[in-house]
Amino acid sequence: MKRLLIVDDNVVNLKQAQVLLSDRYAVTLAKSGEAALSICVEQRPDAVLLDVEMPGMNGFETIQKLKQNPESSNVPVFFITADNSTETKIRALESGAVDFVAKPINKEILLHRLSLHLDLVDYQTSLKNAVRELEDNVVTSFAELVDCKKDNTGKHVLRTRKYVKLLADELLARGKFTEELAGGKLDMIVRGSPFHDIGKLGVSDVLLLKLDPLTENEYAEIKKHTIIGANLLKTIYERAPTQHYLDYARVIAEGHHERYDGGGYPRGLSGDEIPFCCRLTSVANVYDACLTDRVYRKALNHEEACRVIIEGRGTFFDPELICVFEAVSDKFAALGAELSSDITEGKVQPDGANISSRR
Repeated sequence: MKRLLIVDDNVVNLKQAQVLLSDRYAVTLAKSGEAALSICVEQRPDAVLLDVEMPGMNGFETIQKLKQNPESSNVPVFFITADNSTETKIRALESGAVDFVAKPINKEILLHRLSLHLDLVDYQTSLKNAVRELEDNVVTSFAELVDCKKDNTGKHVLRTRKYVKLLADELLARGKFTEELAGGKLDMIVRGSPFHDIGKLGVSDVLLLKLDPLTENEYAEIKKHTIIGANLLKTIYERAPTQHYLDYARVIAEGHHERYDGGGYPRGLSGDEIPFCCRLTSVANVYDACLTDRVYRKALNHEEACRVIIEGRGTFFDPELICVFEAVSDKFAALGAELSSDITEGKVQPDGANISSRR
């Protein structure tokens, strides 16, 4: 059942609207614009019916606040008022309202308009999701080319993305890094994480597929994939500036090999100097790398992989991230078991994210 928020300072009007609509919608009532803003964040209604004339914050001020908040900016707003002047109607539509309903409310007209706009929102959401799914499949397949170059199945990037999402969700559930993950940032990080090694497309296959230990010069060439990837993604983002996750992908590609103690590359950043999205992706990337066969060792089991991650607390990894990882390691084990069928043996040069002696 769709959820409606009705906002009016007049209790009689609120009750009347509730009676008209409660048989088809889940209705919440608010007596002020201030209360409406709080309810929108907590309940995320599917539509808001908003009175214009209210003491304190009026309807126009309320919709302005709603549109400024990413959590409520896309909620359709219907103005309901006894002021039927052309000036008020134009102002209502210019402020971002999808429709204008005059008082006294005609039930059939209101129900028809609500149904029309809510169906439109559902269609737009469905279309947006379909486009996004197609887009993600195309760009993730592009990122998978890196692993295919290394004689792998190309599934590492998909698994890393799932581990990033798992850890990010657990951080939010515990009230950690809420600012870094709020307002769609979590989604941007998850979508950007598969591109972390995209720069290896610009690294010689001779080095990527070499079975013998790398020389210092060869390892220096491998490390350049961070800058190559960042530059590549910067160019792509400039050509598609509405795809903001590509900017997160750029940052992740450059910084996912930075170490918390400053001993990483390419810039030797430390602590909070390292962008949060890089610190998060690094943990997920190493965990999956540990569970995958390498030319110099067999895949580790879950317990061994966790030991590698936890021992890197404060050196390779952000200690606060590792505290949460350790607390939910059983969920990583469950997800790893679910994804294990995707992991196949392959002769692969060690990841730069791998914290073994072959680094």
